[in-house]
Amino acid sequence: MSIGSGAGKVVCVTGASGYIASWLVKFLLQRGYTVRASVRNPSDPKKTNHLTSLDGANQRLQLFKADLLEEGSFDSALEGCEGVFHTASPFYHDVKDPEAELLNPAVKGTLNVLNACAKFKSIKRVVLTSSIAAVAYSRKPRTPDVVVDETWFSDPEFLKESKLWYALSKTLAEDAAWKFAKEKGIDMVTINPAMVIGPLLQPTLNTSAAAVLNLINGAQTFTNATFGWVNVKDVANSHIQAFEIPSASGRYCLVETVAHYSEIVRNLRELYPALQLPEKSSDDKPYVPTYQVSKVKAKTLGIEFVPLKDSLKETVESLKEKNFVSF
Repeated sequence: MSIGSGAGKVVCVTGASGYIASWLVKFLLQRGYTVRASVRNPSDPKKTNHLTSLDGANQRLQLFKADLLEEGSFDSALEGCEGVFHTASPFYHDVKDPEAELLNPAVKGTLNVLNACAKFKSIKRVVLTSSIAAVAYSRKPRTPDVVVDETWFSDPEFLKESKLWYALSKTLAEDAAWKFAKEKGIDMVTINPAMVIGPLLQPTLNTSAAAVLNLINGAQTFTNATFGWVNVKDVANSHIQAFEIPSASGRYCLVETVAHYSEIVRNLRELYPALQLPEKSSDDKPYVPTYQVSKVKAKTLGIEFVPLKDSLKETVESLKEKNFVSF
């Protein structure tokens, strides 16, 4: 990462208090950018203290109040920006009303932000935080010899049948974003990370770090599921590279390793032998198979992935430091 490449440039990060976004703000400030950070509630210290205490924040961080579902609420934050990083989108599993909790904020929120982007000629590129959930979920089989890449698209009908609401929200949002960007001539790039782990900057627990916390905090079983895993710092860096490299375009899958939860547990056991970790799967079915995700395109952003085991160690050490767990 070259320092100072952002000097004199103004960019906006939406949903700035989130897990990926906080690292993005940190790295942007390090590179000399002036960052306009949109948060729902700028007066809540839980949402802003970890941002305002970052190096460079005093001089070059501006907080803006904006709500995904409120039309026009992003205009003042976006005016005069060269780049926009749209990360704001809810991510959690325990959903009672998928439409209200996930689908609307994801789809309408994304279109709201893009609509605001279309108003300002100063904006050169929009980088959208999508997800591997918008790529890999269809009726196509995923087995160890299958390589998922950026040409794959998740199938909304399949996601509805499977009640995979988060994946559906990201799929519909990205799909709507591409249509809108083409129609309005917006230069857009999407970053599609898998399960994002690594150190937390924010004081609250995010969904993907909670998955690791659950395993080290007395869970009796591990989920019979296979996910791609990637370090939050690599995800944040890739957003910046996608903005700064003129030839960057389309989608970028970000997955360091695809691993079954049993492998996550094995890694944790090697790192922390004294921990009581779950021994068995949550069901008696065969383990969900692993598959591959191509790194070819991600490498063109200059990303050298942090290995899974290092990411897990960083996650656990961060959870300890923030007092989510002690041992």
